[in-house]
Amino acid sequence: MSYDHILLPSGAAASPAEADAYLTAQQGRPESDVAAQIAAEVNRRNEELPEQDSFLSVAPIDAHGGALHVASPYDAIGHVRALLFELATPHDYAVYDPQLAWLIDPAGHIPVTVTHGGAGEFPYLTESLVHQWIPGLSEPGPYLIVEREPEVYIQTFRDDQDSYILEYRDGSPDKHFGTHLTGADRVADLIWDWTVGDRTRLEALAWDKVDL
Repeated sequence: MSYDHILLPSGAAASPAEADAYLTAQQGRPESDVAAQIAAEVNRRNEELPEQDSFLSVAPIDAHGGALHVASPYDAIGHVRALLFELATPHDYAVYDPQLAWLIDPAGHIPVTVTHGGAGEFPYLTESLVHQWIPGLSEPGPYLIVEREPEVYIQTFRDDQDSYILEYRDGSPDKHFGTHLTGADRVADLIWDWTVGDRTRLEALAWDKVDL
């Protein structure tokens, strides 16, 4: 059984359904230059490895029009996802995960390290993503961390249906603060504010020192 990722140009789809439709529409079309370039690099990276270490379920991969379908073994999901973001983002390509129904489009993205408790690490955040991810946080990892640099981050933990712990750290233990909030949209807005460097609404909250 394989895990699928699909690459498509930024803006080509605005929803998982549109991403599926785009992929279907690309079948039989000549490969685009960008999709072919990304496919060639994925194949090259895979061919460098011993056969038993292959991270592709089907190799080599081929582009179809502007789309690229990459299937991998489950134990290679993290490696493949990181590789696809590395190759796709500079070409303004989105990464679609049909298993999670997540369309991760780089339009308007901020390059930060995002750790999603249920799905692993991502190299950027967008406003639409944070509003998608926060209300969907669930056990066993109902948390999201957005890190700008070591010890400089904001994070949230969903501890009830509509209740969240929000914390931020500004580089050292004495600059680590937390608060309790309700409302997924409110938490998402505050995390996005922090990500883009707007502290106005954050500074209006009552914060408690967090001792770890």
